[in-house]
Amino acid sequence: MIALDSAPPELSIIIPVLNEGLSITTCLHHLQRVAADFTYEVIVVDGDPEGSTVQHLPAEARGIIAPAGRGSQMNAGAKIAQASTLLFLHADTLLPDQAFTQIQKVLQQAPAGAFDLGIDSSRPSLQWIGHLASWRSRLTRIPYGDQAIFIYRSTFMKMGGFPNIPIMEDVALMQALKRHHLPIWIVRDRVLVSPRRWEQEGIIACTLRNWLILSLYYLGVSPNRLWRWYRPQQPSESRRKT
Repeated sequence: MIALDSAPPELSIIIPVLNEGLSITTCLHHLQRVAADFTYEVIVVDGDPEGSTVQHLPAEARGIIAPAGRGSQMNAGAKIAQASTLLFLHADTLLPDQAFTQIQKVLQQAPAGAFDLGIDSSRPSLQWIGHLASWRSRLTRIPYGDQAIFIYRSTFMKMGGFPNIPIMEDVALMQALKRHHLPIWIVRDRVLVSPRRWEQEGIIACTLRNWLILSLYYLGVSPNRLWRWYRPQQPSESRRKT
């Protein structure tokens, strides 16, 4: 990690959070381990007006408060980022060991990318869901936010950032890249995401609902309407669409 007054980092890692005080410390420690000699900055963007997560941050991590909603929070983080490359990371997601090197290699060939998805569970059903999500993203070239999307800052700004919608902001950004014929690279190394959503809501119910929401989005249903259906079942700001 870098101090805020040092030279620009190689990577700006933007983490949108809401009630993630228990997860954020684990996430930051893991980033320190996998970063090796890379310089990076962390910008934690809290959707809680009272900053219930940013108050847990160490001095070297930057915390800000923004209106709740992953899109608006990530846009707020990108606005103050110092690096030319942005990585959007969920607080309950762990990067693979060679993530920083892989990002550097991919961005020599494409302006944006993400990782295959793994779920941090030994349950065969959750492992199958992770593999299915990875196959889907390779086929469509539309990864989800769970897959740690990274992108050149200049490309992100050219696309207008994440749209101001309450859900599917990650899909919308990837669609914008595809409309501009910009390639999206999927790294075969897997991120590991927490299984908590599936465990809380039930594997079948959670997965089928997320597939339904995605299908309705592709059919043109408004993200605002989708959010009204989705939000009542949401225990926290961690959203899964796999």
